[in-house]
Amino acid sequence: MASVFENVTAAPADIIFALTADYKADPNPSKVNLGVGAYRTEEGKPWVLPVVHKADHIMVDDENLDHEYLPILGLENFRKASAKLILGADSKAIAEGRVGAAQCISGTGAVYAGAHFLSKHYPFKSAACYISKPTWANHRAIFEGVGIPVLEYPYWDAETKGLDLQGMLGAMEAAPSGSIFLLHPCAHNPTGVDPTPDQWKQIADVMESKGHFTFFDTAYQGFASGSLDKDAYSVRYFVERGFEMFIAQSFSKNFGLYSERAGNLTIVARTPEIKNKIESQIAKAQRAVISNPPAYGSRVVSLVLNDETLYKEWEGNLSTMANRIISMRQALFDELKNLGTPGTWNHIVDQIGMFSFTGLTTPQVKVLKEKYHVYLTDNGRISMAGLNTKNVKYFAQAVDDVVRNH
Repeated sequence: MASVFENVTAAPADIIFALTADYKADPNPSKVNLGVGAYRTEEGKPWVLPVVHKADHIMVDDENLDHEYLPILGLENFRKASAKLILGADSKAIAEGRVGAAQCISGTGAVYAGAHFLSKHYPFKSAACYISKPTWANHRAIFEGVGIPVLEYPYWDAETKGLDLQGMLGAMEAAPSGSIFLLHPCAHNPTGVDPTPDQWKQIADVMESKGHFTFFDTAYQGFASGSLDKDAYSVRYFVERGFEMFIAQSFSKNFGLYSERAGNLTIVARTPEIKNKIESQIAKAQRAVISNPPAYGSRVVSLVLNDETLYKEWEGNLSTMANRIISMRQALFDELKNLGTPGTWNHIVDQIGMFSFTGLTTPQVKVLKEKYHVYLTDNGRISMAGLNTKNVKYFAQAVDDVVRNH
């Protein structure tokens, strides 16, 4: 009998995971992986945060912990601590009871939970979700997957290698009132370019005047600058301005819990009653998709966020990661400057967070892979965490070659 699935076409491989597979299969000893968005030590190894090690041991020794189901919306202490982390301990919205939360399958699940809710309950039924050009590839897939049309707003200015603020504001002005705008609060992926506080004010002004819905996706709080409060500035500013919003939070990067999928969707509503209704609908939808979220990662995060001593240690761990990334930016910039590599490279140190949009072209990236065994995405994005004192000179020399000759 013929298969009923005979006409199914094969989906293309995920770009990042395929890139990692190619890197692992490459026997060249000089190979460099600048594709994966995960922190690496100076030795190029994954790092389990010391505070996470401590939390692991505390949990193992806790005889009161069991493996029973969590509530559908997740671990309550985790949800509340996550909302407090992004909104601030003195948040007026929290004090007024307008903040809700749902534990999700990391940041991806949080974006999905928010997008799915909007697809069912957002009153502007034909509203599109506007994502930055460029953005994390999964943003488009998630919103299109729930039936919300996806459009783009300008973000990256190839000339200045910075923010195209006027293009961004122009797109917001031109978009139909009530459109959904997905914004990165800090460490924009993939460019590493963030608006300044004054630019966030201009963005908020247009968002408010047009009645657009704000959807923040934050995967790097504390990891970007080393300061949890600084990295949350944009979100807290929008809350102060009175916006309703969704905030997807991931703890993969800032806790190093990549495989544990600890995430949260924080909801800032107009009233406590509306917040309760939104939570109920998200719980209903979550029950049908995952039934309830996993406990381990959320327990680690909750333990650290709710313990003053562990929290302070976590801040120190964040500084360690952020400062190493910043030092690698400076080292790469210095190497390119010493080589006299054509072009301006200030953007390497001006950008922030794990990623840098180098400005390298797709043909240049191809040469880097084939000639130098350096793995990065075709759009020229590199993960700064993949650089260390042993390979930064090699990478800079490779970049110098492709810029001069390709």
